[in-house]
Amino acid sequence: MKIIFISNRRGRTHTLTLSNWAKVMLSVCLIGLPLCAGTIVGVQLGSGKFGLLLDDSIESLRAQLESQRQSLLLRKVESNREAGALSLKLAEIQARLIRLDALGERLTGMAGLDDGEFDFSTRPALGGPDDSPGEPAQPLEISQLLEQLELQLDKSDRQLTILESMMADRHLSKEREIAGRPIRKGWMSSGYGYRTDPFNGGRAWHNGIDFAGKAGSEIVAVASGVVSWSGQYRGYGNMVEVDHGEGFVTRYAHNQEIKVKVGDLVKKGDVIARMGSSGRSTGPHVHFEVYKNGRPVDPASYIRRTIR
Repeated sequence: MKIIFISNRRGRTHTLTLSNWAKVMLSVCLIGLPLCAGTIVGVQLGSGKFGLLLDDSIESLRAQLESQRQSLLLRKVESNREAGALSLKLAEIQARLIRLDALGERLTGMAGLDDGEFDFSTRPALGGPDDSPGEPAQPLEISQLLEQLELQLDKSDRQLTILESMMADRHLSKEREIAGRPIRKGWMSSGYGYRTDPFNGGRAWHNGIDFAGKAGSEIVAVASGVVSWSGQYRGYGNMVEVDHGEGFVTRYAHNQEIKVKVGDLVKKGDVIARMGSSGRSTGPHVHFEVYKNGRPVDPASYIRRTIR
């Protein structure tokens, strides 16, 4: 290979002959320099792009971690809220159980059951042979268990309330039944029907029964009811009248002192007056009358009655 050099000043030319080895070196230089330059530029550009991609990945991971952290915080708050709600529900159920136990004890007393016959403080006695294969019980969520328990409590509460109302009505009916004497101390001094009048000696009708005793001794209601009269009444002196419902009325006359007023609710055995001799009377006693549907009846059958 020959290389010719031409000089502009003198118009001369010089010829340079290259050997094979020189040709190879020259080709390498002419071709390799552009490739190297391109490679260097490419590496620099590639490294910059990789750096950008790496920065984006780090930011994405940080965002995901922050999102997960926020989710965990929300879940923790929600769990605390659920735990608080369950605690309140358990407290409410416990209060209702205490109420039901108290109501059960009250009903047990009203029914006159023997001690231990129906004990609300112990678990019910259950049992039976295990001769059925059955399926294993599936676990339930706490909220489901509480919901089922609350439904059972509602049902038991309604049943016990109805039972209490029925027994209270029955008890009230018994309390309203006229029975016993209107005094705690004393004796019967005059019966019901015709007798000799203590003032004029003639034959006269006596609407009630007289019980004599010590002045100031207690006069008691023979049944529960509402006071319908309290005060002076012609011939009766200081009188108390009690309406027991269903057409029954009792009267307590000649009292020294009256302890109740009209409209008062009295229970069987309550003290309603003190024995005296007011009105048409010969001495300390109580004149006791029983009326049924507005007509006087013999109190003797009610005095001898025993409430069962």
